[in-house]
Amino acid sequence: MLGRIYAIFAARNREFMRDRGTLSWNIVLPVALMFGLSFVFSGEGRDQYTVGVLQETETLDTSAHPFLETRFIEFVVLTDEDKAFEKVERHQLDLLVSFGEEGGRYWINPDSPKGYFAERILKQADTEAGGLIEQAEITGDAIRYVDWVLPGILGMNMMFSCLFGVGYVVVRYRKNGFLKRLRATPLRPIEFIAAQIGSRMTLIMAISIFVYTGTHLILDTRMEGSYLTLLVIAAVGAVSLISMGLVVAARVTSEELAGGLLNMINWPMMLLSGVWFSLEGAGPLAQSAAKIFPLTHILDAARAVMLDGATFVDVMPSLLTLAGMSAVFLFLGARFFRWHPE
Repeated sequence: MLGRIYAIFAARNREFMRDRGTLSWNIVLPVALMFGLSFVFSGEGRDQYTVGVLQETETLDTSAHPFLETRFIEFVVLTDEDKAFEKVERHQLDLLVSFGEEGGRYWINPDSPKGYFAERILKQADTEAGGLIEQAEITGDAIRYVDWVLPGILGMNMMFSCLFGVGYVVVRYRKNGFLKRLRATPLRPIEFIAAQIGSRMTLIMAISIFVYTGTHLILDTRMEGSYLTLLVIAAVGAVSLISMGLVVAARVTSEELAGGLLNMINWPMMLLSGVWFSLEGAGPLAQSAAKIFPLTHILDAARAVMLDGATFVDVMPSLLTLAGMSAVFLFLGARFFRWHPE
């Protein structure tokens, strides 16, 4: 019995070692992620809080208040008061402060857990400065974190379902010979791809609508815009993500390699597209890099509709970007698609 177990064990190890693509990605993926994340979030340490400083000039004067010298807080200078208040409401800033000759004021979203701790740090530092700062109110209803994070959770679920549900499945079809048999039929690659998009679209839209409806009714989440506009954003975004998955699956023959490639796309997209937290305090390079991912445009458009009441015209730039990405991905997927392993 042990001999038979060892024979299968050794055979599987040799199969894995001979698959150079899979072996390479199992080594390259974690290294690439570590170097990529260390580059994006570079510095002496990841800042724990993001605080906006409202002032007329764009240069931060740390001598204005001891609080501005606090470590592990990213201070973002803002000159537009309305935009600054909006960022606090939408959990893009944990706290907003303004310092003057007679002390200062600060604004906070009462539903922000990180804002609560940032406020305590501010008050402690203000005690050393004489305790002159006062709290000011932000007019309007504060946006709860659950309202802000719901589009991120729905988008993340859509991302995993679209990429793995198409990319990984198509690779399995190719590996077990199903695609080779389809090649004997009049079916063309673009027709097969269109069918895959239609199938996955039906499933992911049904699941997303069900999850959104349930959470919206139970948690009474915020919805300021049109449900139809939100549905269009979800549909166009799903097509873009599915098309991206098809590019990965166009020529790959190993399920392990496909999993590595898909994770190489998923994790940076999930971290940089604003699923769980805002990139307001990240560097300009990280914010620019986030724009290359479809999920970033999906979440930006969805949050604009749900939180700000944006119209179809307002989110049109995001929809056009997603449509352009879909066209490119579909072209590449159909161009490089192959029915069977070489």
